[in-house]
Amino acid sequence: MRDRFGSLRHPSLSRNRARNRGRGGWGWSKLIAIAALAIVTSSAYAAPAQKLEDLIGAVVKIKAQINPEGTTVRGLGRDREGSGILIDADGLVLTIGYLMVEAYAAEIITNDGHTVPATIVGYDHETGFGLLRAIEPLKTKPLPIGRSADVKVNEVAVVASGGGPNMVMPVTVVAKREFVGDWEYLVDEALFTSPPHPAWSGAALISHEGKLVGVGSLTVGDAKEAKKDSPGNMFVPIDRLLPILGDLIADGRPSGPGHPWLGLNTEERRDQLVVSRTTSGGPAEKAGIDRGDVIVTINGETPKGLADFYRKLWSKTAGAVVALELLHRHSLQKLDVKSINRLDHLKMKSSF
Repeated sequence: MRDRFGSLRHPSLSRNRARNRGRGGWGWSKLIAIAALAIVTSSAYAAPAQKLEDLIGAVVKIKAQINPEGTTVRGLGRDREGSGILIDADGLVLTIGYLMVEAYAAEIITNDGHTVPATIVGYDHETGFGLLRAIEPLKTKPLPIGRSADVKVNEVAVVASGGGPNMVMPVTVVAKREFVGDWEYLVDEALFTSPPHPAWSGAALISHEGKLVGVGSLTVGDAKEAKKDSPGNMFVPIDRLLPILGDLIADGRPSGPGHPWLGLNTEERRDQLVVSRTTSGGPAEKAGIDRGDVIVTINGETPKGLADFYRKLWSKTAGAVVALELLHRHSLQKLDVKSINRLDHLKMKSSF
């Protein structure tokens, strides 16, 4: 299953909006006991135990109000809710970016119900991360950042979303593999967990060492790659944050020109790359690409699947002209598409 952010209909903000507003699983006492065992005792080499309430307290609820003229409003809505993770002592909260992209205002709700306004710090399309900052102290300890590269398949971990103990769930990391999204998105070593958490958007994946190793992005039906009927969640690995963190804090976006972006949603169907949607006002739409077109070549090369298409596209930088050969209504068509940086198409907060 692919995420719907590219088509602006992310599952956690449409079919499952109600579940992201506080549905819990088991009774809180049972969850705490299991989660504590998962974090503290699952490894002989685990770090000294932290208080479970400190780990849970660092995971907060977030709400964001979106620019009414934003390009993502159509699918994601103007009012978005999910979770975020406090990652420093100055109120910096990490979340999944689709919850706050194009936001003009946001607030953070701690597990004791205290609401604090937040500023919009930054967003990165290539990783999917977003940052907010509370304007006053949250009076809770930040969650230490770990290394997602050190996480092993079949390790026990904990997923926590905002809302306190009832929103904590022990999980197993069932896979580490490439994730390809149809909205020009690729994660080389995404983390997949099972069972699925009902409020995954922006949730924290916490290792047995009590450290943050991933941020919840979506729900999938094939968490175990070999098994198509294996529901779970995909987490963006935390290792992708540190290289861009300084830029996001300083400038609201990563430095440099960024990847070329075309504004295409593309699906693999019977060994073909079929355009399922073009973003309104994006480069692909302006070039005349339509839904149902089949991508044959990019810059003179035949892509071997969607991931390979992205890598060939990203071999240049934003602003490059991309030569595409497409089947358009059974006729071969050649188009030159001038790419842009995805962030330049968004209605970003003026302070970025």
